[in-house]
Amino acid sequence: MTEHKRRALGGALTLAVVVGLTAAAPHGGDPASRDVAAETARGADHARLRALVHRLTTVDGGPGALLEVRGGRATTVLTGGVADVRTQAPVRPGSRFRIGSMTKPFVATVLLQLVGEGRVALDAPVERYLPGVVRGHGNDGRKITVRQLLQHTSGLPDILDHLRPGDVLKDPLAHHDLRDLVDIALAHPPTFEPGTGWRYSNTGYLLLGMVIEKVTGHAYGTEIRRRVIAPLGLRDTYVPGDSGRIPGPHPRGYARTGKDAPLVDVTAINPTVAGPAGSMISSGTDVNRFLDALVRGRLLRPAQQREMTRTRPTGNSDGRAYGLGLESRPLPCGGRYWGHTGDMLGYETAAGATADGRRQATVMVNVDPGGSDAQSDDMKAAVRTALCGDRR
Repeated sequence: MTEHKRRALGGALTLAVVVGLTAAAPHGGDPASRDVAAETARGADHARLRALVHRLTTVDGGPGALLEVRGGRATTVLTGGVADVRTQAPVRPGSRFRIGSMTKPFVATVLLQLVGEGRVALDAPVERYLPGVVRGHGNDGRKITVRQLLQHTSGLPDILDHLRPGDVLKDPLAHHDLRDLVDIALAHPPTFEPGTGWRYSNTGYLLLGMVIEKVTGHAYGTEIRRRVIAPLGLRDTYVPGDSGRIPGPHPRGYARTGKDAPLVDVTAINPTVAGPAGSMISSGTDVNRFLDALVRGRLLRPAQQREMTRTRPTGNSDGRAYGLGLESRPLPCGGRYWGHTGDMLGYETAAGATADGRRQATVMVNVDPGGSDAQSDDMKAAVRTALCGDRR
């Protein structure tokens, strides 16, 4: 990816919300000394997080940023920069935003619930559920399994290689049919034989949305609402369908159309262009709650939980490994965390949760990365720092 020149926008950082209860000191030793040490560690942790949010809205050129950290009964929200470059309104705690590929764990959860119910077989060919859909130019649904779609080992060409942001922005409110998007991708040859490699492909999740619809008789969004959103009480989370609106408080979303080009407001966009690969809207609070429930096994049966967390290396130098709709990355304080990242025109998101459920963190910047790795790297650094807390 090419490096884009950073725009320095006003990045006044705010410790927006800190809510929590301080745990009682354990028996033995001097409670006052331990309290001072713990408070010092928490202060250093907050300073590191504030510095990263400030960097996102200055050096990295993001208009605004939000970081929400959940640990036990305590929640911390940090915001920086602006939600609207025209009015200079600040980013509000509790804001909603497009979560892009963070949609994929929601879709994978529904699909794996169907596996647990015996309605879908992980290692069955896609052809069983979508006869004749995956065909042409070397793509063959008889040779690709549901598991391979979930884990990005199908070799299918990625729709995003053949649907450019500039094309979408020509008519941002246009409806995009799932089958039409799939056909655009399948007009190109696969990148490798199914099961012989790993390459991220949004096309696989478009097909998984179609599988959910075929098996249940309902749209994938209906099943996500019924099976995940409603049971967890996620009040800020939506599968918006054709609506270009983001309900409730939200920052404007911006895109970079080229190096040194001004930011373009792309808040209003028909999310069917991303569909089950990346259309959802949520908040830091809800994403953290969802990830907590998911990693703790509250949404899947044990067998399907094990399948979701059986990972394979992606070949990335950062140690990322991919399961079924969920990825793991190493933590600098030891161990690994579970989560996902997401880009959608106007927004970038990264989120993660420690496997023990101790902490969750979600970070959002209201501009897509535009080919720059720096913003993405700093967002992932913020998640890692938040999840480690004062464990150094």
